[in-house]
This record gives sequence, structure tokens and C-alpha cells, in this order.
Amino acid sequence: MFRSTPNLRLALKRLILSSLAGFFILFSQPLSAQEAGDSSNTNASGKRTRNIAIAAAAAYGLTLYGLNQTWYQEHSRTEFHFFNDNAQWKQLDKVGHFYSAYQISQASIHLFKHAGMSRKKANLWGGMMGFLIMAPIEVLDGFSEQYGASWGDLMANALGSGTAMAQYMIWDQARFKPKFSFSPSSLAEERPQVLGSGLHEEFIKDYNGQTYWLSTDIYAFLPSSSKFPKWLNVAFGYGANNMIYALDNENQAAGYDAYRQYYLAIDFDLSYLSGDSKFLNTMIYIVDMIHLPAPALEYNRVDGFKFHFLKF
Repeated sequence: MFRSTPNLRLALKRLILSSLAGFFILFSQPLSAQEAGDSSNTNASGKRTRNIAIAAAAAYGLTLYGLNQTWYQEHSRTEFHFFNDNAQWKQLDKVGHFYSAYQISQASIHLFKHAGMSRKKANLWGGMMGFLIMAPIEVLDGFSEQYGASWGDLMANALGSGTAMAQYMIWDQARFKPKFSFSPSSLAEERPQVLGSGLHEEFIKDYNGQTYWLSTDIYAFLPSSSKFPKWLNVAFGYGANNMIYALDNENQAAGYDAYRQYYLAIDFDLSYLSGDSKFLNTMIYIVDMIHLPAPALEYNRVDGFKFHFLKF
């Protein structure tokens, strides 16, 4: 039995995960150099952060309970089952799962280190957090007759968490950073109940306007004596366009030719600007999750190669 997954549910999941990621990010920034040298401050900060982590776990449990009561109660329950949605939305929803899991895992790694956990344990347990936090939502899907758990979502979650964990295990830093950008499309008005009505809804529901990037820190791979600008990265982007419906055959039947978009662009690594200010570090961390407007070369099968003076 085929059931199409509404964008509203996907948007709700993304809002929950974004809120949790924001919580971890807010409290995950490293201590300043002065604080790091003061063991009493470090111990106090570690205790405070552990309390915050406990509060976050409790909040997440309540969130899942509320989601279960308000969203999934509307649909009949069934035995746990899977639903194959891998062909939908040109897999942009899967890339979104990868991005969300990565960001939660990376923030958790910082949080655990900030709490005083050893580097190895923080990288291991923090690296798993993205998958562990997102997996229960798939379990709820699995018991809903309307949906079903998605292998694709679970694999994307695992890959996102694994990417964060592997980089910190190997280099103790992120050299490949997933980033996100959004530009409003003209397609949302064609189906606003699914793609969003207004910028605040379109931002999380209209896949036509979303682009995901993998930014590569070139300087990190060069000798320390290199004069290459630390802030200059190369980013590879992925998006899609002309999608009113989730599946290609649905779009074709409605007269839309959905296609993928690939980008090569420069990017700005703001992490090298970090200093002793926790507030500034937090702002830099958050902004560094976004691909800022920059020159980019696009390829798609409809237009071929296109140059963007500024692609956001």
C-alpha cells in the first residue's frame, strides 16, 4: 500500500531536530583560554553542562511524547513496518537528514568535551548522538499506518553522525562541513499546502529552494607554513528544481520536469575567526552552518552550465 509522506510531517521533524541542534550548539562552545587554565572554573562548567545535557534529554523525551500524542494519534497504529520513500523529492530529504544528524553530532562532541569528557569518549559518544536522537522519530513512523519507518532516513542519519565522528576521531576537527542555503522559489505558490505559504514555511518545506553543500577546508590539508587563506574553502552543492510533487511520475503527469542541480563554489570558513568570547564563538559556529552567498558554477541537464555571481 503506497502512502505519500506529506511535507508537513517532514517539516515538523526538521523543526524538532533544528531546535535540539540549536540547544546543543548554544551550550557546546569551548571554554576561553583563561577559563581552560582554571580547574575550578572547568569543573563548575562541566557540572553545569552535564546538568544541561540531562535537561536536554528530558526535554527530548517530552517532545517525543508530545509528538506521539498530537501527530501520530491522528492515524491508526499498526505493527512496526518500513516504507520506502527513497525515490521522493530527488533525495533532498535524505540529504537533510544527513545534515541534521551531522550538526547534532558535532555539537554534542563539543558539548561533551566542554563537560570534561576525554577527547576519545567525547568523539565517540558525541558522534553517535545525531543518530540516537533522530532514530526514535523513525520508530514512531514505523508504528503509524499512514507512514512507516524509512531505511533511507536511518541510513542518512547514520552517515551524518558517522561523518562527524570519523573526522573528529581522525583529525579532532571538521575538515568537510555540511552547510545549508535557501532561496525562495516560484513553485511554492503552485502547491502552498505542501511547499509552504510564506517565507517562514517555504524555508523548511520547499525543496526547490534548498541547497545542501559540503565545504572542504583546503588549508587544513596543507603544511602549516602555507600562505593559502585559512578562510577560503571549496564547496560542492546539491539541489533540485521543478518539484511540485514527491515523485517524478507525479510531476511529469502535472507537466513539470523535475531535475537535479550540482554546484561548485567558493565558501568561507568562519571557524578560524574564533576567539575568547563565548558569544562570538557561538555566533560564528551557527553562521558557519550556512553557505554564505558566493560565486558558483552550476550544472543541470536542462540548462547545462550556468555561472552565478552570487549563489546562496
